Amino acid sequence: MGVKFKREYEDIVEEMTKAIFSIQDCYDLFEMSQEEWSMMEQEEQIDCIRTLADDIFYGLGNLPNLTIGSGKIEYDSENHILKVSSVPQVTHLIHLI
Repeated sequence: MGVKFKREYEDIVEEMTKAIFSIQDCYDLFEMSQEEWSMMEQEEQIDCIRTLADDIFYGLGNLPNLTIGSGKIEYDSENHILKVSSVPQVTHLIHLI
């Protein structure tokens, strides 16, 4: 079972990238310290997260909930939405259709 979508894939990944970037400790998934992460240029950070977003998109088809640092991503297959939550209580909804 995969994530079903009808929007342009690149647009979905771009939205996911922005949402994941809003998770303050998203670098945790890369097994990096905050210091290592902050030494990278913002463009490099975004490229890393974009690659991560691509991998997560396909992973959500098998595992509908993933934790990223203090945030999480959930695939709501009934409503065709990805929910990216970060602390405190910020949720990004990414529509797949």
